[in-house]
Amino acid sequence: MLPNSSEAPLPVRVISEAIGGYLAKLGPVWIEGELSEVNIRPGSSMVFMRLRDSSADLSLSVMCHRSVIDAIQPLAPNARVVMYSKVSWYAKSGSLSMNAKEIRAVGVGELLARLEHLKSVLNTEGLFAASRKRALPFLPKVVGLICGRNSDAEKDVIENARRRWPAVQFEIREVAVQGAAVVIEVTQALKELEANVDVDVIIITRGGGSFEDLLPFSDEGLVRLVAECSTPIVSAIGHEKDAPLLDLVADFRASTPTDAGKAVVPDMDEELEKISALRARAHRYITHWIERELQGLAHVRSRPIFADPQVMITSRAERVAHDRDRAARAFSAALSLAREEISSLASQVRTLSPQATLDRGYAVVQLQDGSVVRDGAHVQPGDHMAIRVARGVIAATADAALVSE
Repeated sequence: MLPNSSEAPLPVRVISEAIGGYLAKLGPVWIEGELSEVNIRPGSSMVFMRLRDSSADLSLSVMCHRSVIDAIQPLAPNARVVMYSKVSWYAKSGSLSMNAKEIRAVGVGELLARLEHLKSVLNTEGLFAASRKRALPFLPKVVGLICGRNSDAEKDVIENARRRWPAVQFEIREVAVQGAAVVIEVTQALKELEANVDVDVIIITRGGGSFEDLLPFSDEGLVRLVAECSTPIVSAIGHEKDAPLLDLVADFRASTPTDAGKAVVPDMDEELEKISALRARAHRYITHWIERELQGLAHVRSRPIFADPQVMITSRAERVAHDRDRAARAFSAALSLAREEISSLASQVRTLSPQATLDRGYAVVQLQDGSVVRDGAHVQPGDHMAIRVARGVIAATADAALVSE
């Protein structure tokens, strides 16, 4: 550590030289990025350029010998490269740059291999699972649109959406859809629309292009951000054959910007036809129900009770009279049977009655104590007796003792 204090501060030159010393210890490193702003000056042996990180607003100044850049010519704009370079610190100007010793273009085959590996990783994490995809709203309040500046994709989305639902509203964010700034600007626009509570669905779109042009839409950071959004995302990148990773993580994948405009809003004409069909169906149902109820009412009104309401009374009066006559006949028959039974019992009683015996000429002799004389030996001379005959009672006195036979 360099000795210093508030009383003895270090000059800028010393600090700059110290920084250069620290960076010199780093040694050569391999770096990957997008090569831009390649400045090849006529007659100069050195080439100056910038190396960008597509997922961050960051770039480094790079210089190399003319032969190094000539070895990989021709280079496409914003070509992805890997370079073997060493950090160079210019103490006088306090600036940092990379001194490239070797530059290699990253081929499409290598990019495809990396893309497949990333796809496998994200799929394993479940970012492409159908279960996590959200349904698009039936009629969004506001549609968020991320697209290129004054692009055909923007016009296609808006025109087709308004053709289906003229009142649809858009919140548009025009961004770079090609080059080094794509990921940064799309990410920023997506965060702004996600924070807007009025936006119900977000479309990310751009027209077709080469594999390298669409590569930013497979950026891992952007894909993970889309997966974290709570607002449904529609991906409409390129054409049907194009398949960036954004298509797999989005909640809905539209094959073209035109299809995206059709997917986010319903067709007003179709909805009006559905409403008309439902109204006709409801009208038929209500009409049928009313007709059925009218038929039921007519059937009820045609019943005899409504033609002569008193029939309820007269019919029951006849039934009451019939039941009353039947009850009277049954009661009379019961009385007659009871009378016959009483007469029969009376005859039996009369037959067994002592009076019947008296009527045949017999008599009953009773002493004064009321006991019946059954044996003459029990009567003493002078005993008073009552002799009961069929008609009346005769008083008598015994003259002599009776002898029983």
